[in-house]
Amino acid sequence: MDIPKPKIPIEAIQLYNLFIHGEISRRDFMDGLQKFTAAGVTVAALAQALMPNYALGQQVSKNDDRIKATYETVPSPQGNGSIKGYLVRPVSADTRGPNPVKLPGIIVVHENRGLNPHIEDITRRLALANFMAFAPDGLTSLGGFPGDDYRGGQMFSKVDGKKMAEDFVAAAIWLKSRPDCTGKIGATGFCYGGGISNTLAVRLGADIGAAVPFYGAVPPKDEIPKIKAAVLVHHGELDTRLAATWPAYNAALTEINVPHEGYIYPGAVHGFNCDATPERYNKAAADLAWQRTIDWFNKYVRA
Repeated sequence: MDIPKPKIPIEAIQLYNLFIHGEISRRDFMDGLQKFTAAGVTVAALAQALMPNYALGQQVSKNDDRIKATYETVPSPQGNGSIKGYLVRPVSADTRGPNPVKLPGIIVVHENRGLNPHIEDITRRLALANFMAFAPDGLTSLGGFPGDDYRGGQMFSKVDGKKMAEDFVAAAIWLKSRPDCTGKIGATGFCYGGGISNTLAVRLGADIGAAVPFYGAVPPKDEIPKIKAAVLVHHGELDTRLAATWPAYNAALTEINVPHEGYIYPGAVHGFNCDATPERYNKAAADLAWQRTIDWFNKYVRA
């Protein structure tokens, strides 16, 4: 007999977000869940319902015959020496022969847990949208994503943040310069990765066509004028701290006259795009944000 899935209050989801971003300890997270337990639902069951289920969220299998995926290592002399990542192309873009099919490239940047299976799945989804997508692992210098988000978050805090940012810059330049890339690239990312998407727009200037940050931190105001890329921003309405950054970012992007749009999705929380965390996932918001993302990349990276 199936046990009914508990309806989880928004406050419990916010508590999970604090925990997974390293702002509270595991003990404080579990203790905080006590107040949200109901008859027949234990703290352990509530915590389990909030944790990622990668198999549930997977949309494109690693063995899907429509894609070709490899793990590549990119030199990063200004960062941690090198960074490993997951490169995916559609098989329809044949790279054999003297004139390989070239595709625009998209850098996919993970949250603050490393290159987990959900981000790899996002990368495969982009390949099925006819891009070549590369998802670097910021935890490469510590051996890579360890297999679960909690340990990944602990490792993440031990990596030098400036060097990790340089690793992602190196990955973007590497992707842009590949012979099977058109030389046009974009970036997208989630939470930490959303912030890095904005950072890549600042750092690469005219060398990147578009940035699509999902609930990401905004660049310092004095660096925003360096942006030449078209910027598309996604926030959840209930992710109030980050959603509140949009009006000022919108004004700054308007002032420098770059193409940009921003959307705040009603009823959506931080992490609303992640279908591997069902209690945060908002299908309506995620589907709309994803379609807008693909349309944006088609307009500003493929065109």
